[in-house]
Amino acid sequence: GNSIEMREVRALMEIAIDSGFTVLITGETGTGKELVAKAIHYSSPRKGHPLLDRNCGAIPKELLASDLFGHRKGAFAGAQEDKVGLFEAASGGTVLLDEISEMSLDAQIHLLRVLQEREVQRLGENISRDVDVRIIAMTNKDLTEAGKAGRFREDLYYRLSEFPIPIPPLRERTEDIPLLAEHFLQE
Repeated sequence: GNSIEMREVRALMEIAIDSGFTVLITGETGTGKELVAKAIHYSSPRKGHPLLDRNCGAIPKELLASDLFGHRKGAFAGAQEDKVGLFEAASGGTVLLDEISEMSLDAQIHLLRVLQEREVQRLGENISRDVDVRIIAMTNKDLTEAGKAGRFREDLYYRLSEFPIPIPPLRERTEDIPLLAEHFLQE
């Protein structure tokens, strides 16, 4: 879009690209949060490294911590072998966490450690592993309200919102509709 609102979003993206900040992209469903996240990664110095993403609402909460942080063989029933988590696998790159508001409180504690210490601890292990990843989180929910309701850790919210990028809905930038319509007609 070329609206004032989208020019402001692009200006924020330009700052985020080289900053290395943790980015929290907010906006209603369908506003293009994932496009913004991918544009930040692929324009950043991390573009030659992995961009790995997870939808925190699509993975059962019992498995999310293992998926993100890895686990050691025997850490829980069904853990038949050691597993590298998403953060280790994305080393040097970016981890994109969609629907961050759906993350369990237990997994939020682990994520807070990643943000604070830049290290992960696989489930069932006592050793920490350094990780060099950028985190971009996305949500269509109000995390402040989720924090007040006890569903989202306030300390994690403040770490994630180091650099917020709100994406306005199309109804607030109607001048972009003809441009989008033209794009989709060409497609």
